[in-house]
Amino acid sequence: MSRRGERMYQQELINPHLSIIAFSEIEPLIRKVEIFKHLPSTVLSGVARRIQMIKYKKGQRIILEETEAEGVFFVFSGSVKLTKQDEQGNEMIVCIKKKGEIFAEACLFNQVSTMYPATAVMLAEGELAFLNKRDLEEELLRQPELAIQMIRYMSEGLQELTSTLRDIALLDVYTKTVKSLERLGLKFKSEGFVRYNIEIPLNVQEFATVVGVSRESVSRVFSKLKKDGFIDLRERKIVILDWCLFCSLIKPGY
Repeated sequence: MSRRGERMYQQELINPHLSIIAFSEIEPLIRKVEIFKHLPSTVLSGVARRIQMIKYKKGQRIILEETEAEGVFFVFSGSVKLTKQDEQGNEMIVCIKKKGEIFAEACLFNQVSTMYPATAVMLAEGELAFLNKRDLEEELLRQPELAIQMIRYMSEGLQELTSTLRDIALLDVYTKTVKSLERLGLKFKSEGFVRYNIEIPLNVQEFATVVGVSRESVSRVFSKLKKDGFIDLRERKIVILDWCLFCSLIKPGY
C-alpha cells in the first residue's frame, strides 16, 4: 500500500465515526480507561479537548498492520483483537483489549518506526476513543501524573507479555491452554466477582493462535475440559462454566 493510500485508509477508518464531546460529558467516559481513572479533572481536561469518540461494529477493522500510525486508541466498551500475519498470510492473535485498556501506544515517542505494529479488529461492538499521537505526546510532556500512569500501564503490559511468551515457550499444550483460558477469563469477567458462564469471544481457531499451537491440539484439550464440565463452546465463544471450579485446575484448593 502506498503512503497516500495508507493516509486515505486511516482517514476512512476514523473520520466517518468522529464526534467531539464537551468535557462535562466525556469525563465519565474517560474514567472508564484505567490510566485516567484516578487522575484529577485538571489533568484530564487537556486530553478531553483532543479526544475523538468512535463507534465500531463487530468485525470492523480499526487499524491495519504496517500502515502509518496516527494515534492511540482507548477502549470504552466492546473488545478488540490485535493480530499479525506470517509470511503465508496466517493470522496470529497477539493480544485482546477490553474496556479500560489501550492499544497502539507503541507509536508514542517512537523515532524508529511510524507504522502500526499490528492489525486491530472489533471482537464485539463498542465505542473507542482516538487520540492523535502528537497531541497525546504533548499532554504527557505537560502532565507528569499522566506520563507516570502511562509508563505504569505500559510496564504492566510488558510484564504480562513476558509471562505469556514464557508460557508459550515452556509449557505443554494442556497447561498453556488452561493458563491462557485463565488469563482471558480474568480479562472478560465483568466488574465484581462473577463465577458462572464467563464468555471469551473467540472460536477454537482464534484461541489456538493465542496459545501458539495447532487447532487440533487445542480441540483435544477442549474436548477433555468440556467432558469434565469446565467449559462449553457456544456460537464462536468459549464459556468457562464455573470460575472457582476452573481455577482449581491451576490452584488446587481454590
